[in-house]
Amino acid sequence: MKIIICGAGQVGYHIARQLSAERHDVAIVDQSPDLVRRVGDSLDVQAFVGFASHPEVLERAGAADVDMMIAVTQADEVNMVACQVAHSLFNVPTKIARVRSQSYLQPIWADLFSRDNMPIDVIISPEIEVARAISRRLQMPGAFESIALSDGQVRMMGVRCASDCPVINTPLRQLTGIFPDLNIVVVAIVRDGQGFVPAADDQMLAGDDVYFVADAEHVSRAMMVFGHEETIARRIIIAGGGHIGAFLGGILEKDHPGVSAKIIESNSARAHEIADNLDHTIVINGDVIDPEILDDASVSECEAIIAVTNDDETNILASLLAKRFGTKRAVTLINNATYSPLITSLGIDVVVSPRAITVSTILQHVRRGKIRAVHSLAEGFGELIEAEILETSGLSGQTIGEADLPDGVLFGAIVRDDQVIIPRADTVMRVNDRVVLFAEAAAVRAIENLFAVRLEFF
Repeated sequence: MKIIICGAGQVGYHIARQLSAERHDVAIVDQSPDLVRRVGDSLDVQAFVGFASHPEVLERAGAADVDMMIAVTQADEVNMVACQVAHSLFNVPTKIARVRSQSYLQPIWADLFSRDNMPIDVIISPEIEVARAISRRLQMPGAFESIALSDGQVRMMGVRCASDCPVINTPLRQLTGIFPDLNIVVVAIVRDGQGFVPAADDQMLAGDDVYFVADAEHVSRAMMVFGHEETIARRIIIAGGGHIGAFLGGILEKDHPGVSAKIIESNSARAHEIADNLDHTIVINGDVIDPEILDDASVSECEAIIAVTNDDETNILASLLAKRFGTKRAVTLINNATYSPLITSLGIDVVVSPRAITVSTILQHVRRGKIRAVHSLAEGFGELIEAEILETSGLSGQTIGEADLPDGVLFGAIVRDDQVIIPRADTVMRVNDRVVLFAEAAAVRAIENLFAVRLEFF
């Protein structure tokens, strides 16, 4: 696939890195010579200096012969115009744009991005995606990641193994014998910053981040097996009333009945605006790292703090202060990836990366074949994929043990006629099965091809 990426910032760079590693033909455009030089020196892509919305720049990048444009510059308007130019002058089939300003995304203006006006196929709003991701994490206390698949029948959970985790130092093959009725598969482990797909004889160690796929009905029991019996937070402080904090407040009011939330926002005008738009959420005007303000918010009685200001250091300090005063759990937004390895050692429970969430959301629309969902895990180490087996797929009729799968791939679940099957080597795959699997980045392209619709089908 030929793809142009407009914008060489964090999101653009990581999308280019992932797609080029899968041997897609990638060109990247940015007005910053330094960013373009960094991309050109470190990735196998074509890199061009120029304004992404200028026709001659897009023509130089090969827009006349590309399958997709992904516009993720820092300016919404540049992203939007770049997609318009790509459509009107170069007939690019698929256009994806990151749009941050909520003014463009109001329902009243929904027709703006239609084919007859400004044709953008997919709009990505990082703030909305981050708020939704945090909401998912709140529903599964004790997990740093929680993703629903197959219409909620299957879940992928990310948990950290503490030193008192009951199943550490146990070979994975023994889990089935110890818990014969527990439908879970450990699909990936991150240890000391390095991810790997485990073999049956591998063990989980204290400090590991473990990703497992489970029948949704077995998640609560699985969390107990990993030593996590935390209850859902009912009293929450949201530190920061920007777009993410405000969206999250709205989601909590709508989808989390029984949750009492307070938002702390330093800007007085913004605090009043949020208070006017939310019905049941208390809004406090003040500094999120001021102990008196935290005390006014009854931080010692809160079960979770969600720090989502625009400043990483403020988010970290607010989280640590809240935990020091008695808050049980801290969910912290971090933009700077260099902080991530240090965060968990400080006592912060969940790190939220807007870049990683945005990249994962965009990649869902890049994947080809009968792939229904994609979620990038562990800073791009691999992807959790939900796909459907078609009549033309070579997988149909084969057992998992017989299938010619690339290295770094592990099946987590098969959904057949609303029944969740935990796959074994002798499990036979059938047409219309929904398959949930984990694939290391290097194996993703091969997985796409396995689930593609072949020409002979027609």
